[in-house]
Amino acid sequence: MANAPVQRMSQLMAKTLRDDPADAEVLSHKLLVRAGYVRRTAAGIWSWLPLGKRVLANVERIVREEMDAIGAQEVLLPALLPREPYDATGRWDEYGQELFRLKDRKGGDYLLGPTHEEIFTLLVKDQASSYKDMPVILYQIQHKYRDEARPRAGILRGREFLMKDSYSFDLDDEGLDRSYALHRQAYQRVFARLGLDYRICAATAGAMGGSKSEEFLAPAGAGEDTFADCPNCDFAANTEAISYELKPVDAEGVPALEDIPTPDTPTIETLAASLGVPASATLKNLLVKVDGEIVAVGVPGDREVDMGKVEAHFAPAVVEMVTEADFAGRPDLVRGYVGPQGLGEKVKYLADPRVAPGTSWITGANKEGMHAKNVVAGRDFEVGAYVDVVVVQEGDPCPNCGTGLKLDRAIEIGHIFQLGRKYADALKLDVLGQNGKPVRVTMGSYGIGVSRAVAALAEQTADDKGLCWPAEVAPADVHVVAAGKALQTELALDVSEKLSAAGLRVLCDDRAGVSPGVKFTDSELIGVPQILVAGRRAAEGVVELKDRRTGEREELTVDEAIARLTA
Repeated sequence: MANAPVQRMSQLMAKTLRDDPADAEVLSHKLLVRAGYVRRTAAGIWSWLPLGKRVLANVERIVREEMDAIGAQEVLLPALLPREPYDATGRWDEYGQELFRLKDRKGGDYLLGPTHEEIFTLLVKDQASSYKDMPVILYQIQHKYRDEARPRAGILRGREFLMKDSYSFDLDDEGLDRSYALHRQAYQRVFARLGLDYRICAATAGAMGGSKSEEFLAPAGAGEDTFADCPNCDFAANTEAISYELKPVDAEGVPALEDIPTPDTPTIETLAASLGVPASATLKNLLVKVDGEIVAVGVPGDREVDMGKVEAHFAPAVVEMVTEADFAGRPDLVRGYVGPQGLGEKVKYLADPRVAPGTSWITGANKEGMHAKNVVAGRDFEVGAYVDVVVVQEGDPCPNCGTGLKLDRAIEIGHIFQLGRKYADALKLDVLGQNGKPVRVTMGSYGIGVSRAVAALAEQTADDKGLCWPAEVAPADVHVVAAGKALQTELALDVSEKLSAAGLRVLCDDRAGVSPGVKFTDSELIGVPQILVAGRRAAEGVVELKDRRTGEREELTVDEAIARLTA
């Protein structure tokens, strides 16, 4: 392969900025814009400039190499997709408002692909007919589209993003286990090569469906996922996937339910203060609407309801909070004083496992200014379904060993699913088995956020001066800076050409009329691992080599510098 030509900054289509973008809240958003890697085109839609495209391509290359290494075959499927396959699996409706739907000039329904399970299933159905065609793993690196209600955080949460999605097709569950394990190992190699700090966490399948599911999370303050990590064992999970064991208790001896006057106590805080009890002794009842029908959700008063878990339980139904108008139409529901006893069949009751049979509570009496005490689950009210719906807190017991969990924020960079036969059943994907009878294929789905990985790397590796890329993903191996006029520029360009001839990727700051101070600042902002400065000792053939991450500097002759960088 021919050596890449030197990229001269005097010709580079990118301008660095001194100030953060006004709409930027997270570090990666600020620095990727300021350093000239990306530019905003519209809300949640980004253009990649030459330096950014190089980093993106390097992430793609690493992902591609590791996918090829497990025998996966790369294809490229369209982003514009017909409605019918998504109708067959139910996801045309299940995706809700996040799905980009559109019509062609003839009135046909299409979508911009948020993910491609259906289309890959149909491709294999068209191409594979026998057990001899199995197993197979196919993948693509393709743009995906989701109509985010609030796109934010730069490329971390966009409406268009680049993703690697792969799909395994096997004859049986043992084969699926092998394909899943291959992907899990490949992902570990990918993220190690990228230089990302990550955790493998148990996760929920969500709209993807299927059984086993794990996320690869990169700890970062800008992350939108919260994960729990046990300091005593190897347990790690997205908080949405953590469940609490249902533990019934003996309610014998608990006195009969008793209504008590509690005026002006419509909140848990006011109730607990009025009665002199901890909030954990009270039962909070949150009312929501599920496809327009009112449902009550019960949790201990000291816990918050995780609406993501509630929505996941009722998916694909639409979950909304009740409004004043809803209370006005239901005089049996007294705002601030709702209790599960007496709701009967009028309102479905869902509860967290902590509201176990036999537990006793203080809760609303369904009367203005009144609460009830000694309200026992299973005796005074029935729970229609138990679902872990509370927000996990720091110190909650580890499901494995009971040690208090630690919580941290993270960016989801990968997700692997054992889909099973959900899509094969919907789209009737069968092949002939060895006995000549049809065999229903079982599937896995595996994603890596390629563009998201760039943001995650920026979040994890940047410092107070700017970006600081790991060597394998950086847009260049060395950033040569001409810190002066003609003499320094001549030396910088000469060294750059020699480094390029030796196989290095070189970015050379040869800009005229730009002060050395600005060039030094830009070199640190751009974040190439090695910075080579042709400065005050250029006439002697001496340059300064600086390690971008450590800040260590060393003066070397040109030949020494070239030898050091190409070693």
